Amino acid sequence: MSRAQLTRTGILRMALGGGGGADPLLPAEGGGDRRAPFLLRALRIAVVVCLYWFTSIAMVFLNKYLLDSPSLRLDAPLFVTFFQCALTAALCLGLSLGAACGAPCAGLPTLRLDPKVSRSVLPLSAVFIGMVTSNNLCLKHVGVAFYNVGRSLTTVFNVLLSYLLLKQTTSLYALLACGVIIGGFWLGVDQEGAEGTLSWTGIFFGILASLCVSLNAIYTKKVLPVVDGSIWRLTFYNNINACVLFFPLMVLLGEFRTLYHFDKLGSPSFWGVMTLGGVFGFAIGYVTGLQIKFTSPLTHNVSGTAKACAQTVLAVIYFEETKSFLWWTSNLMVLGGSFAYTWVKGLEMRKVQEDPNVKSGERNETGV
Repeated sequence: MSRAQLTRTGILRMALGGGGGADPLLPAEGGGDRRAPFLLRALRIAVVVCLYWFTSIAMVFLNKYLLDSPSLRLDAPLFVTFFQCALTAALCLGLSLGAACGAPCAGLPTLRLDPKVSRSVLPLSAVFIGMVTSNNLCLKHVGVAFYNVGRSLTTVFNVLLSYLLLKQTTSLYALLACGVIIGGFWLGVDQEGAEGTLSWTGIFFGILASLCVSLNAIYTKKVLPVVDGSIWRLTFYNNINACVLFFPLMVLLGEFRTLYHFDKLGSPSFWGVMTLGGVFGFAIGYVTGLQIKFTSPLTHNVSGTAKACAQTVLAVIYFEETKSFLWWTSNLMVLGGSFAYTWVKGLEMRKVQEDPNVKSGERNETGV
């Protein structure tokens, strides 16, 4: 998921798409929403989709400002990521304490730090660090317009890792969709080079981010039982572990020295933007789950593809860039291939669910 952007979204998507308990912050499936008038349901869906689009796009633009703004001049990407992880853990803990005091989110589990559980979650946290760091480093070195293409190989790695680690095969149509994505990726790299804006460092981190997003989904499924299937507990432990692991990395890369000489370290506006970026990073997981609940996983992926297209267009307009026809073609290939893959897998999974004679092994192969 490029539509998976970022960060904590993959965890909620995994749980809400199949596994884990119900999210206490989200409305229960079925129930009163199905009995609501059509116009009311349509309005709710429109509001939720708009909220998802706004949160996701705003998060990308805010992170780009924090990571690569000429006016800010802060060369400390690990610190930015560390701060967002720390804020996410604090917000999880705050919501949990509020629920314990009888706040509206009364279904949230009580959060307390258990060293044994923290150690069990540690392998996932290492992958999580790789995911959020490589995402941010990719965004730092490439433009927002190219960001979606630069880390578009997540679907390809999903298929590859599902075969290598889980021995799950993939249908020919799904493989053809992956081929379109790879073709769009390489065409995009070629066009960025032709325009003189190509960053091989950004491409490297984009590929690494795609790999880590796929690994994150696999490890999340393995680690969820350790936290009793609770997404909020997993998010809390994951971000606590990430904060601990980020600290020596920041020391090693000299980011504390960079922060010491940073002229805006005492600026309230700087910390305001940092906090806002962290809040959006936390909120993207919630609004992703909200969109899935009010629509479906398939519709969510389609919405994510459309959002990526809108984000690219907005970035080109905002940064006043001029792109060639082939550059736009590469974006359309990536978006079209992602949409086709989502559509094919949705049809295959529906066929499996409707056919009671399909064996369990075949079910696993279909649901890559």
